[in-house]
Amino acid sequence: MVPLLIGLGALGAATAAGYESMAPTGQWYGRTFARGARGTKQVGTNQWGTRQLALTFDDGPNDPHTLRLLEVLAKHDVHATFFMIGRFVRERSDIARAVAAAGHVIGNHTFTHPLLIFESSAQTRRELSDCGKALDDAIGAHSNLFRPPFGGRRPATLRIAREVGLEPVMWNVTGYDWNAPAAAVIEGKVARQIHADGGDVILLHDGGHKAMGANRAQTVIAVDSLIPRYRDLGYEFSTITEMMRGTVSCQPSAVS
Repeated sequence: MVPLLIGLGALGAATAAGYESMAPTGQWYGRTFARGARGTKQVGTNQWGTRQLALTFDDGPNDPHTLRLLEVLAKHDVHATFFMIGRFVRERSDIARAVAAAGHVIGNHTFTHPLLIFESSAQTRRELSDCGKALDDAIGAHSNLFRPPFGGRRPATLRIAREVGLEPVMWNVTGYDWNAPAAAVIEGKVARQIHADGGDVILLHDGGHKAMGANRAQTVIAVDSLIPRYRDLGYEFSTITEMMRGTVSCQPSAVS
């Protein structure tokens, strides 16, 4: 009986550890930014103070949907945060430059988008460095924000990221848009996760990690609807840098 209980306990611990390595808001393996400050209601009223939402986009730059997304964000005068894959930055540095020129924040999403929990320390450093170099070459100075592919990280992943000057960023709301569902489905999934007091970091995708040209048309449509919907409810849209301000200083990347 005792060996059985020990075995079940070990299995439970392993399961929990595996979950935490992928859970967006998990903090077992080290601090990661997954949600900003909550808004508060004004005393004696039902009126909220400032409530922020941050739109974040992974896996670009991507032709043509990153450019179409830029048009939507410009129409609504919203700045977002883009976590870019280095090999796509190399391939389409013009799109990366367009994102930067529009005033959006750009972060490191590794060079080839591996699941870092299975990568060696040396390979993890190489992925971060190569992506940082690609961004340096394409746009010059950029943020020190880093999002691990698939959200996968272990203690060494976060330690290495911080050693090279990167700040890990996760999310607490996702549109589950990587398999390109209809815009209404994406919007509905986001809506079910947004908190009344805000501070939410929303994960969406402007590209796909497997190849350039992933169809993100439905994500673009969803964003065009989400922005006015939540502005009408009193939320403000910010970049991750703005959301973290006062907590973490986001300086140009130390990775090259």
